Amino acid sequence: MDWLTAIARLGGDHPIAAVAWNDLETRYREPHRRYHDLRHATAVARDSEGLAREFGLDEHARAVVAIAAWTHDVIYDARPGEDEQASAAWTRDELTNAGVAEADIARAEDLVLTTIKHDAPEDDLLASALLDADLAVLGASPEVYEEYASGVREEYSIYSDEDWRAGRAAVLENLLDRPRLYRSESARTRWESTARENLAGELTRWRNADPHHR
Repeated sequence: MDWLTAIARLGGDHPIAAVAWNDLETRYREPHRRYHDLRHATAVARDSEGLAREFGLDEHARAVVAIAAWTHDVIYDARPGEDEQASAAWTRDELTNAGVAEADIARAEDLVLTTIKHDAPEDDLLASALLDADLAVLGASPEVYEEYASGVREEYSIYSDEDWRAGRAAVLENLLDRPRLYRSESARTRWESTARENLAGELTRWRNADPHHR
């Protein structure tokens, strides 16, 4: 669901939403972004919409998910936690300006904040649609996954190769240790197996590149 349609379904003002979209596009096209860009936001909006439909969510709920999908990385400076909080604040400000109801603003804001730890109650289907879609890239083709991994490395270029290798390996190990990567059965069927192969492959490459690893 595109941004303007989602805002309209939540009763928001179209001209104000259009101004917000222009700002959103500008932010996602910032030159320091190599993965968390408009292409990523578009993919998350697409995949979360597909999952939301599979979950049987109504049009209103799907609009809230779409808003969160479009805005979850609208502020991005490679500062985990801070970026999501700033993105949630941007979401609140722009939805308020557009005249969206407070309940929907709070829900969209909360969904953006779930991406900090990628956690929410098991029965929260809106969060499942968003969070599973956000990790869909892990289950992409090896070529697309490699592009993602390289892009994230570039976004964190302030770190030395040694520091990045250690930190990234820890992240990959944590992901692989999870009993499941995705919250929903739909996402697990679609992406889980390939995601684990991609993650394991990247972890092996970092371990092989570590002179201290045996």
